[in-house]
Amino acid sequence: MELRLHNTLSRKVELFVPIQTGKASVYSCGPTVYWFAHIGNMRAFLFSDVLNRVLKYNGFNVSLIMNVTDVGHLVADSDDGEDKMLLAMRREGKSAYEIAEFYAQAFFADLTRLNILPAKKYPRATDHITEQIAMVEDLKRNGFTYQTSDGIYFDTSKLSEYGQLSGQKLEDKMAGARVDVGEKRNGTDFALWKFAADGVTREMIWPSPWGVGFPGWHIECSAMSKKYLGVPFDIHTGGIDHIAIHHENEIAQTRGADGVLQANVWMHSEFITVDGGKMSKSLGNIFTIQDVIDRGYDPIAYRYFVLSGHYRSKINFTWEALDGAQNALTRLRGIVRDWPTITTPLPLLKKEGSIKFVSPPFQGGVGGGYGEQFHSAINDDLNTSQALAVLWELIGDRTILDEEKAATILEFDRVLGLGLKEYIGRAQFDEIPAQVQVLVDQRQSARTAKDWSESDRLRDEILELGFTVEDTADGQKVRSRVV
Repeated sequence: MELRLHNTLSRKVELFVPIQTGKASVYSCGPTVYWFAHIGNMRAFLFSDVLNRVLKYNGFNVSLIMNVTDVGHLVADSDDGEDKMLLAMRREGKSAYEIAEFYAQAFFADLTRLNILPAKKYPRATDHITEQIAMVEDLKRNGFTYQTSDGIYFDTSKLSEYGQLSGQKLEDKMAGARVDVGEKRNGTDFALWKFAADGVTREMIWPSPWGVGFPGWHIECSAMSKKYLGVPFDIHTGGIDHIAIHHENEIAQTRGADGVLQANVWMHSEFITVDGGKMSKSLGNIFTIQDVIDRGYDPIAYRYFVLSGHYRSKINFTWEALDGAQNALTRLRGIVRDWPTITTPLPLLKKEGSIKFVSPPFQGGVGGGYGEQFHSAINDDLNTSQALAVLWELIGDRTILDEEKAATILEFDRVLGLGLKEYIGRAQFDEIPAQVQVLVDQRQSARTAKDWSESDRLRDEILELGFTVEDTADGQKVRSRVV
């Protein structure tokens, strides 16, 4: 089944054709580790994770690289202001390395909470200064740089293709740049290397052929993606906010240094709005995954919420919307808990006449079923919302055996990443303590007597002991509350 992805560079959905058969090389822009990542940031990383999972689902051997920016990212993406790490040093009274390590570990913890598969490598900018200097030297040798009093800059007027990612012509981008450009030749020019101010002692500065200083933000990604993936590589991902400046400048650097396109496919996830508006510190609506947890939500509910929308569409975050995702996730976990544990290899579970069931890619089986529908959805530019719809349709199909449903949904979860393996068949292992069973029996007596208030009171008491009770046609069903 063909995998089709939207390429920002061409502005259309295209058939994915890797550079090397059976392999996929991916570079995803990672965090700037001066503060906690917020839920908007995490949407981009969830998008990258889904892409990684879909590529693997289609049988590709994936090399995913994600950078960690621990130097060079100024407050404004267009080279204005201070390095974000310097601001964090003043805010917290710690060294830049201490800050970078603390927030990097917080970021990795969030990845684990959201069940995001680890990248092959997380290279840090400070560990690759030599590679960045070498790329700037290549750019200088090829005539793309000039020097000002505060650094080495890329001359965008020397590259006719500049602006191709954003779709703006070079002259239009220059016209739209701020008027006060200082010593820069063009408003779109950007720093490759910034000099340390005279007499100022700061961490994270290095010697270079042009003077002591630190790299610009954009050069790190060009240099590190080249080192670990070569150029060109297959796919570069990031948030939509990276298109106009950061990714445009990455493309320019690689073209200037190596004369090739950095990546063949460029993919970008849209913003998350909060209560219909932009996230802003002044509005107090920037939330982290820890905030989600502190409000009593499972972080996987946030993953479910993100999966329910297409990565190229804005989604509006509200706590009510997260309630809906949490409820859907809880219901899903509750359903699969009652299914049998899967021990038989999936292809052997296909029963004669079960025409809607299909085993996953590369394991045989018949076509035209739920597995094929799911595969078609995810291969249609990562359509996770449609994939979830297929999952729920399968759950509701009474013509499919529960063990077939369980096996198929485990395969779906290779892409969805909801951690359902932990819950399938779990009900059979629930041990009901005697204290809880007494309350369950009392509740049944109350229901027989139609004493609904007493029934509700006993249900709440059972809940406090860590168990839920559900009324079904077959009587009360009791489960441990770990869902």
